[in-house]
Amino acid sequence: MDETWLYHYDPETKRQSTEWRHSGSPRPKNSECKIPLGKFSPRFFWDQDGILLIDYLPKGQTINTEYYSSPLVQLKGILKEKRHGKFTKGVLFLHDNAPASWALVNQNKLAYLGFQYLDHPPYSPDLAPSNCHLFPGLKKQLKVRHFSTDAEVIAAAKTGLDGQLSVFFLWLAKVRATG
Repeated sequence: MDETWLYHYDPETKRQSTEWRHSGSPRPKNSECKIPLGKFSPRFFWDQDGILLIDYLPKGQTINTEYYSSPLVQLKGILKEKRHGKFTKGVLFLHDNAPASWALVNQNKLAYLGFQYLDHPPYSPDLAPSNCHLFPGLKKQLKVRHFSTDAEVIAAAKTGLDGQLSVFFLWLAKVRATG
């Protein structure tokens, strides 16, 4: 499991996010209220065969221990349904170093569901393939595109993931075979 931020507009460079004016135009007033661009945080649950569940953080919700553990029961059901032969062997659960993931409540929830918790060394590219390999490709496909709603970003992200998943998981399988 890993999460990232997706934006309604993510400029390629800092210069693209500035306002362009000719040299004689007046400077903007600081008191003007500008509408912020939307962003949201999906959490991706995946295994070596593909994406199992994508959970989107609702607007105004923060990731706390209660919210963090909420999709785990749903994930167990999905694993039983999609990976029923593999589920009997147990589940090794690897996630990031966020404080919510280390909380005792969530570790207990993982144990209750029969998931074995794996420690995650900080800044380890071998154990953070989402951040090092999956998310950069997805964000590159979404960069510089303008979206009006979260639903448009979600649809584009799903399309982008479908396009790169086979390559990503093929790479992951090779890494696992050689490691």
